[in-house]
Amino acid sequence: MKESLPSWVTRAALKKANTLDKIRPEWRLSPHDLARAKQQRDLTGPFIQKFLSVDEISIIEKDSVQLVRDIREASLTAVQVTNAFCKTAAIAHQINNCLHEIFFDEALERAAWLDAQFADKQLPIGPLHGLPISLKDQFHVKGVDTTMGYIGWISSNLGISDSQQVHKVESQIVTELLSLGAVLYCKTSLPQTLLFGETRNNLIGETLNPYNRNLSCGGSSGGEGALQALRGSNLGLGTDIGGSVRIPAAFNGTYSLKPTPERLSYRCVANSNPGQNTYRSTVGIMSTSLGGLDLLLRSNLSTEPWLRDPAVVPIPFRDEISKQHEMRANSDGTANGKMPLKLGVLWTDGAVQPHPPITRGLKIVVEAMRSAGHKTVDWNPPDQTIGRGTHWQFLMADGAHDIRRLTDVDEQLALSGEPLIPDLQQSFKLRKPMDLLKYQDLTQDGQIVDAVIMPVAPHAAVIPGKYYHVAYTEVINLLNYSAVVIPVTKADKEIDVVDDSYCPSGDLDQMNWDAYDPETYDGAPVGVQIVARKFEEEKVLSIAKIIVAAMKTRRLKVVGASASTGRS
Repeated sequence: MKESLPSWVTRAALKKANTLDKIRPEWRLSPHDLARAKQQRDLTGPFIQKFLSVDEISIIEKDSVQLVRDIREASLTAVQVTNAFCKTAAIAHQINNCLHEIFFDEALERAAWLDAQFADKQLPIGPLHGLPISLKDQFHVKGVDTTMGYIGWISSNLGISDSQQVHKVESQIVTELLSLGAVLYCKTSLPQTLLFGETRNNLIGETLNPYNRNLSCGGSSGGEGALQALRGSNLGLGTDIGGSVRIPAAFNGTYSLKPTPERLSYRCVANSNPGQNTYRSTVGIMSTSLGGLDLLLRSNLSTEPWLRDPAVVPIPFRDEISKQHEMRANSDGTANGKMPLKLGVLWTDGAVQPHPPITRGLKIVVEAMRSAGHKTVDWNPPDQTIGRGTHWQFLMADGAHDIRRLTDVDEQLALSGEPLIPDLQQSFKLRKPMDLLKYQDLTQDGQIVDAVIMPVAPHAAVIPGKYYHVAYTEVINLLNYSAVVIPVTKADKEIDVVDDSYCPSGDLDQMNWDAYDPETYDGAPVGVQIVARKFEEEKVLSIAKIIVAAMKTRRLKVVGASASTGRS
């Protein structure tokens, strides 16, 4: 008689326990410490650093560019850096449930090998030599599960128990990272099906926001965002089909780059809806610094990925474009007189008004850029509601028959018998097919500016279950534009008060407005996205650097003025 599979609940519990078992005993937190973590609102900074040494804190607080330089100059070893990030990631997972896969021992072995190679040849393996990089659980690493949140994918190859393939497939971009000298050490959590702006699945449950555990970490690359907020990673890969690297970056106070599809290789990357080409997912980069985004994009393109993946457009990293735009400002972000930046500002999409912290964040950017001598103009798209619901309309363009048919989501759930999480029940209902000719009507160019600054979402890190409007990010995917997210500020209950005079424009706007509570959102990170056209990744990164520098200069001026007048 064929042995029956254990229930999906049992299989999930076993997988979760096996993951925890891969954490070294000396890195395991006591029941007392775990209980303390559950009582904390903010797990970042001082709280998690209590479990780290001074040297470990020094390492994880450095950005990727500095760490690569330190390893190359032999002031740090790959083992020291890898050990610090593995330990921090282990603690982060125990207090915030953000990892699917742990392979710390293998990472430390590779780091030791890299150190030996460096000692022998006095040369780094590549531009990422010794740098730990985390991965969203869509990227295949040899010898490691890719569950993508599906219980039926445990110890299999995308749900298929083929001994010739299980743990033997490797995503092309993973191969490229290894060739560049990177150290891979963990895979981060994501929502079931990927198609959700929060991070929740039946495998490990929910990943919350480390800055405010009353709120979500976002999704679908939510585990990456949460891990980086806790400094268990400072550079990682995610994917983006509707905001999936931008939302977690904004919610967790980090940076992200959403390239145009086919700028980076998606070959052998797991996905929920393969074959859907109207609305394409793209590999994205998340980091605790802008320098990290630049470093990984530049390094990956140096491998000429289009030679191994014909879907990748053969565009190398264009230094001339970066320099062309960086020369338009001084190092402090001020315009140097040659040609100041001209930025469009989208305050609202006309469907759902952003909460007060988001509007204040946009104002901070606008005031900093104007103070630095750049130009900003209020920008309105041809149709302010073009993004509203478009994400699901295209993904479900045949009425959800394709994505719900066996061989896709339904089949993956059937492997273990697990249910679709409640948050996705409504979205996956069958409906009338959409007229795909609308695609052409919705991809017209807007006004000509260098870039557009706009919200990532109508709220800061959202209250779980209250993410009602994803149009601010999904319209950028629809247009295949490039975008960078930068952190700006944090919600402040004393400043970001409710505007009782605001009159919502509709039911969705009313729902979003009713969900805002200054006390609940207090301390939540606020980010904005900077949007450029197709294949303008170098340009949008350069503009982001100028904006960040201008904000820093503006902040210093404000602090200095307050000090000179005796105000605190």
